[in-house]
Amino acid sequence: MKSLRERDWRAGFELLQAVGSAAAGVDALALAAVQALPKLVASEITTLSVCDLQTGHRHVIGTPVGALNANDRAIFDHYFREHPLVHYHADLRGPGAHRISDSLPFSQFRHSALYSDYYRRIGIDHVVALPILVDERTLVSFVLNRQGSDFSDHDRDLLDLVREPLSRLYAQRVALAEAQRALSARAPHFDLPGLTPREGEVLHWLAAGKTDREIAALLACSHRTVQKHLQRVYIKLGVETRTAAVMRAWGPGLRALQ
Repeated sequence: MKSLRERDWRAGFELLQAVGSAAAGVDALALAAVQALPKLVASEITTLSVCDLQTGHRHVIGTPVGALNANDRAIFDHYFREHPLVHYHADLRGPGAHRISDSLPFSQFRHSALYSDYYRRIGIDHVVALPILVDERTLVSFVLNRQGSDFSDHDRDLLDLVREPLSRLYAQRVALAEAQRALSARAPHFDLPGLTPREGEVLHWLAAGKTDREIAALLACSHRTVQKHLQRVYIKLGVETRTAAVMRAWGPGLRALQ
């Protein structure tokens, strides 16, 4: 990263601030990142690609929205296992940002079936991938695409500057999503007359022992919004405290356990 200057470090820090402040959820983080990365390194199409290496199935979030249609993605998937960036990061476990031109010259790449059938179709000549998670089953990468000039060594250094923090942010959101699923499986589900679906969700997490701020993070809203929902829940259930609300929600089921 010897090519980086103070303004580059500042730009990287601003990107991480913007991505880190995104709404809760893996997809929200991904969307914030694909919107922010082209401000750091110019890119015409930017995606987060979550690849199951065993099945070849991919989940893709990209910008601009609609740049890649279902047919485009199907063509890419056809060449997935022979893609030079997938080979480098998934098979060779190569580290850091990597351009297609790092694996083979453009003069050779433009004569490949992958280029003819996919990249020429979408108007892209050059690609760089930034892996943020690689294991035996999964490859998760931010992918930047552009026409004309290739990505420079400086561009690659800029991407490597934010790779580890982005990887940590992504891992945190994945862990939170897994914790939410585990709690949902254990916590009671309430479908009480008079409560809105969101009020039922708030009561659900209240019964799971979550604080107002924790519930706000889980539901991607402010803790003040959670408090307003709780006030309405108390009124509708005819109670005044959190404990009383949970006991009223459990109703006969709670008495049966006592």
